[in-house]
Amino acid sequence: MKSQNGVTVMFQPEGRKAVVNRGISLLEAARKAGVTITTRCGGKAGCLMCKVKIANEEATALRPPGDIERRKLGTTLEEGVRLACQAAVWSDVTVQVPEDPLKAAVRRKLEAARRGEEDELW
Repeated sequence: MKSQNGVTVMFQPEGRKAVVNRGISLLEAARKAGVTITTRCGGKAGCLMCKVKIANEEATALRPPGDIERRKLGTTLEEGVRLACQAAVWSDVTVQVPEDPLKAAVRRKLEAARRGEEDELW
C-alpha cells in the first residue's frame, strides 16, 4: 500500500483510495478520493458530522487527537471514532465512512434483488 509520493488512504465501504501528503486531514483525503463526508462547519470541528471510524490497530496511522477532538468525542475515541476534519494522516490507513441511511437501504434492496430475496424494509 506504500507509495513513493505519499501515504495511501483507503475509504470503505466504497473502496476508493487517495495518495496524499503526510499531515493532510482525512476530510481533504476523502475529497481527493471522491468520497463524500458530510460537514456543515467547514472543517472546524463544530458540527461533528464528519465522524469516521479507524480500526484500533491502525490508530497510530493518524496524528493523535488534539484537545478539541478529545473534548468533542470523549470516550468514543477509544472505539476508533475520529473527526475527519481534525484527524491528520501519518501513514497508510483504512477509514470506515458511515453510510447514509437512505443509501444503505437502497443498497440492501439492490443486493437482496440480486440474490432473489425480499427485503423486509420494503
